[in-house]
Amino acid sequence: MTPAEEVPPDVLFSRSGRVGQITLNRPRSINALTHRMVNAIQAMLDEWADDPAIRTVLLTGSGERGLCAGGDILSLYRAATTGDGSAAADFFRDEYRLNACIDRYPKPVVAIMDGLVLGGGIGLSAHASQRVVTERSSLGMPETGIGFVPDVGGTWLLSHAPGELGTFVALTAGFVQSGDAIALGLADSFIRSEQIPALIEALATTDAEPAIAALREVAPASALAPQQSWIDQAFAGDSVQGIIDRLHASPVADAHAAAAAMSSKSPTALAVTLAALRRARHLPNLEAALEQEFRVSVRAHRAHDFTEGVRAQVIDKDRQPRWEPPTLDLVDPAQVASYFAPAQPNEPHLTFSDRIPGTSAF
Repeated sequence: MTPAEEVPPDVLFSRSGRVGQITLNRPRSINALTHRMVNAIQAMLDEWADDPAIRTVLLTGSGERGLCAGGDILSLYRAATTGDGSAAADFFRDEYRLNACIDRYPKPVVAIMDGLVLGGGIGLSAHASQRVVTERSSLGMPETGIGFVPDVGGTWLLSHAPGELGTFVALTAGFVQSGDAIALGLADSFIRSEQIPALIEALATTDAEPAIAALREVAPASALAPQQSWIDQAFAGDSVQGIIDRLHASPVADAHAAAAAMSSKSPTALAVTLAALRRARHLPNLEAALEQEFRVSVRAHRAHDFTEGVRAQVIDKDRQPRWEPPTLDLVDPAQVASYFAPAQPNEPHLTFSDRIPGTSAF
């Protein structure tokens, strides 16, 4: 292979003035996150944490479609169908440690959440100190649609959204635009997409907050906030079936649409997701939520519904997943509880200890 034919790196790093820029660089897959990318980003964050010339870290994505479509689902599917699951566990462990590092990073991290931002992309960006959305932003945690459960700190973020808005988004696997992203607490500032180059240029010479403030505009109104009353009423409690029953009984048309959306999702994933959100509300911090998510994710990755959900949505694309069990009334509460049990000696572990943010040693 000649140099001209070499495949470009999956993640690019550059410096301009006082800013260090991380650019996810898999535009054909909307910058889906691989294990190699996670490790490269972690290594650079460790280096920049101790570099006095770097005042701000900037996260962007290549291409016009979005920052990041989430983790590399095909790699996780292959790990589930052909391996012993250890590769997936290693990926989750390093990814969640990176999420925690971004949350605790000693320098401002500016994430430009332009275009599509899903799953693992939320983990990279929504824990940043400055989270910027645009008129093109579309954020989501669609995991229940593939038999999985929101992770990368998603249960922490969504469980701390106002009222039950986060529960609604998680269980319906819905997408939200810029105004809703700010209302949910997933983003902070709105700028027009045509101002992104100006923001990147400004960060080279200006601290993050004033650089963003100079370009910040009033965000579009949240579509979810005016609906919080019926959402809070319907999505309260610890029973998915109870939520669906209240949605069906509601006079609000959007409530019926929410029930229909949930009906296509994995019953087990819905039950585990609701339990994870309720537990995350009472955890002390993001890292505790990530430890819980690690146990859940490792177990969900081994379960039937994950491989079946990916098959139906991504591999065969027939959109007809055969969930096991197929209905909520057949979901065993003891099975749901088992997702949260302490890791056994033969299972992968993830624990956080006190560390200097921006270093990879735990």
